[in-house]
Amino acid sequence: MSPTVDSKPFAGERVVVHTDREFDDVLKTLRQLMGRATLAEINALAEEPISEGEFSSRVQERYVGTSGFMLFAEIDHGRWLPKFGINQRMVRWILGNPLYAITMIRHDITAGLFAPVELLVTEDSHQRGTTVTYVRPSSLMVIETNVPLLHTSRALDAKLAALVTDATDVAELSTLDARGVRQ
Repeated sequence: MSPTVDSKPFAGERVVVHTDREFDDVLKTLRQLMGRATLAEINALAEEPISEGEFSSRVQERYVGTSGFMLFAEIDHGRWLPKFGINQRMVRWILGNPLYAITMIRHDITAGLFAPVELLVTEDSHQRGTTVTYVRPSSLMVIETNVPLLHTSRALDAKLAALVTDATDVAELSTLDARGVRQ
């Protein structure tokens, strides 16, 4: 069989949340709500001779925060931006939960391209608040008809919205139900 290339355009939905809360306060709250794990720790656990149930239990016990998420990586763009005259603090976080990811990957292996998810947290100009930006996971994962994937990815949308709501005190995000529908 000869190689093929397919191209499937899609559009992601960017969510931008502005809050009067200070940058450090938003980051502190996010950290309190999330557990922390490295991908190496998750992979090492997966290599142990344990069952799916035991893997799930250990992930939940060791790494998952009250939000259901764990922070995998933090990229601090704010450290190098001043070299180019941009004096705003900004971090990009990669967060997720393999127990959430599997609910989507079971329905479409390519959902793994967008799991884990990402947040961009920026200090607003003149340090007058914070902006949290992310792309709604379902808008990235579901590009063809796949009802089970749509359902599970919208549940992730709601969990991510709840995390951002808790960290920013912005009430409107919490009006999304588990299907991602505004109530």
